[in-house]
Amino acid sequence: LNLPRFVRLMETFLGEDTALPAVKRLIGFIKEEYKQTEEEKVKQLEKAHHISRLTRRKLLLEALFEKWDINASGFLDMEEVENVLSTFKEGMEKEAVRKAKNHFCSRHPQLGRVGKLSPKAFQTFLELVASELTGDEDEVIGNMVEFLTTSMERSHAACLQSSARRRWLHNIQQGAETSGAHMDPVYNAVLRALLQDAEAHGDDKKISAYIALLEENQLSPERGQTLLRYVTCTTDDAPYVLNQILYRDMKGVSFAAVEGEKPIHVPRVQLHGNIHFWNYDRPAEERRGSFLVLPLQDAHWRVFGILGLDTLQDQSEKTIFLSHEISFYQGVSHAFSKAYHHVCALGNVLQMALTALDWLYHRVPSIHTVSMYLVEPGNDQTCDYALRRMITTDSTGQKEIHTSPVLLLRKENLFRDYLFECTDCSEVVLTAVCGEQHVVVPLQDLSGHTLGLFDISIRHHQTLPPREQKDLQRMLKMAQAACSEILKMPSEETKATHVLEAEHRSLRHAGILFHRFMLQDLRECI
Repeated sequence: LNLPRFVRLMETFLGEDTALPAVKRLIGFIKEEYKQTEEEKVKQLEKAHHISRLTRRKLLLEALFEKWDINASGFLDMEEVENVLSTFKEGMEKEAVRKAKNHFCSRHPQLGRVGKLSPKAFQTFLELVASELTGDEDEVIGNMVEFLTTSMERSHAACLQSSARRRWLHNIQQGAETSGAHMDPVYNAVLRALLQDAEAHGDDKKISAYIALLEENQLSPERGQTLLRYVTCTTDDAPYVLNQILYRDMKGVSFAAVEGEKPIHVPRVQLHGNIHFWNYDRPAEERRGSFLVLPLQDAHWRVFGILGLDTLQDQSEKTIFLSHEISFYQGVSHAFSKAYHHVCALGNVLQMALTALDWLYHRVPSIHTVSMYLVEPGNDQTCDYALRRMITTDSTGQKEIHTSPVLLLRKENLFRDYLFECTDCSEVVLTAVCGEQHVVVPLQDLSGHTLGLFDISIRHHQTLPPREQKDLQRMLKMAQAACSEILKMPSEETKATHVLEAEHRSLRHAGILFHRFMLQDLRECI
């Protein structure tokens, strides 16, 4: 039990309107009667020490990763790390490094194939190397971290550049987490990061940037199985690029980047001969500059779109993208991928919630209203999170999906504190508000923290009839199961499994997931 859950347990035990003397007697009883055995103390200390050790190691290796990843690309080159580690202890541990790499590649074949290490993969790789060496693991890792730190010295200017770039990448993820399941804040954060970097670290280049996502080509299938639809771009390019479609039979290198799964840099577009120019108003003699296209890849390294940049608007001579800029743009594409899939996951959770509420209202008529909230990071230091109201339903089951932000902050909603209490402890909260009984149920993320919650009002009933109570419990159980499945999909460690054939073909996959778990539950009951 953490603190919020312990407090919630005590409040549930005491019930509402309990007199202060009774509360004091309970506190006194617990203080006097609760005794921790020596064995429990030892276990608690061992657990605390273990958690502290793992946290310290994680922070240590994350700091090392950032020191090496100077251009904030989000990945390290495995071969480069291996080569430096092979000189550890003057090359005496070269065989151990080789064994660790073979073990790593057999365990993570996709990462081994692309030869890139994410922060998590970097930690796994170093832990595998440490397991091949003799001595205490923490001490060995500490020695390796010290060695790798001193082998990669960076100038103060390079560190400042890296810090600024990481701040811009963080803003992309923050845009996703406070988006309300909309992509516009993410698109804006990506374009802002690219423009700021071009100004600060790219010799003040004037760049154009755009994102195109792969879609199944249902418009003109004879022109290729897939197409690229441009979903966002820098302001000046919007009249020419936004919502345009690039087919496979058109000029361009974007599909080559998609199929090759690697960036393509065209230093001088005027000499290439296979570049598609969206701005037909620009004269041919002015079509000069550099062009870069980077594939957008998900956690399983599958390409789902492209990030493109060019300097055709820049009239200066130095318009070619340098290697440190390309590395950062790879970091931007990686950050966008994480943010994009986070927003998609939130959208799928909302779609699943709508399906679950449809199911619920047909079976539990005693329900008056339901509000569904998502938890977002707070926008200042006075509040660590806010609740965004996403869906409300009335007594007939008519739903309203809120497109404009309806944010609740704890300090401004004292009479809705029960919502924040549920968020804190991630447990069901029962309370009466203005004569109505409320059941507040959390939707948890994969780590057990509150991702969203349902606030269910039951008119003036104190309890639901037994059959309706059972149906409500089933709905909430299946909603949580579907939510967990949705959140696993973007993970690099899991792959989604499809049970119903409709899940392969339909964008309503999230809603179908809810019915899939209902079907599985029914099968288990038969």
